[in-house]
Amino acid sequence: MDQKTFEKTLVEAGLPLSKTQLAQFETYFNELVLANQSFNLTAITEKEEVYLKHFFDSLTLAMEVPALREGEPTLIDVGSGAGFPALPLKIALPNLQVTMVDSLNKRVNFLKKMVERLGLEGVTVRHGRAEDLGKESALRESFDFATARAVARTQVLAEYTLPFVRIGGQFLVMKGSAGQEEMAAGQKALATLGGKMVAERSFTLPNGDPRVIQIVDKVAKTPKKYPRQAGTPTKKPL
Repeated sequence: MDQKTFEKTLVEAGLPLSKTQLAQFETYFNELVLANQSFNLTAITEKEEVYLKHFFDSLTLAMEVPALREGEPTLIDVGSGAGFPALPLKIALPNLQVTMVDSLNKRVNFLKKMVERLGLEGVTVRHGRAEDLGKESALRESFDFATARAVARTQVLAEYTLPFVRIGGQFLVMKGSAGQEEMAAGQKALATLGGKMVAERSFTLPNGDPRVIQIVDKVAKTPKKYPRQAGTPTKKPL
């Protein structure tokens, strides 16, 4: 996906970008490739692939979940890595208030640099594990939305994310072809943590790759014992 196709496809999806926003995506790409030479941020570095599989893929959340565009919602992105999907969403939706969480200091420093280079406001970057940060009173059950991309299976991801979501907020699950299977296996985890899946959007990227976005409502408070200590959700999924 070249830049012109990226721009055109977003216009057709009702998500037009200004020249400033398009320039921000170009800066993001250049900084990503440069930083990737020093330490591993992504295996995808070819320009058209980055625009499709990182930038456009991240923005499918804004296309499929219109509430992200309304007012000034808060979103936490758990395991942000190189910044997907949070940074593309923030560029496209300036009113979105974003918190990015990652456990590796090198990635955190990259994210902080990107926020500064792109001139973004309303963005917080936190260094730490979701299992620890999910216990903090300032973060716990305080976000309108939580999401994560390419972090873990849904039943594990639920324990990383749902503790951050306020009652009435939503956990947005981004998955590929295994999405339905993972969600079926994660029903017990959702129920335990106060979540309930209410919608599912299946679609394909312009190259034909399957994608699914599942919307999980936070319907009850997450019990205080969750998230469990670091490492436990992966070793002993709910």
